[in-house]
Amino acid sequence: MESVHLARQRYRKYPLLLSKCGKDAAQYATCVLKKDNVNMNDCKKEFMDFKNCLQKAAASLKTRI
Repeated sequence: MESVHLARQRYRKYPLLLSKCGKDAAQYATCVLKKDNVNMNDCKKEFMDFKNCLQKAAASLKTRI
């Protein structure tokens, strides 16, 4: 049950991670919403920027995604 406890602790930090990456999240969402039919790699740059931001925010909080 320890793994469940640790996972719940990580999930509680998600809102904080997302708040640190609001700008990148908004850019990614804007790109996706502009497309009528989203295909693979349509918004790859925005997704990678968002992903990198989340990873850096997680590292600063000493957690993982």
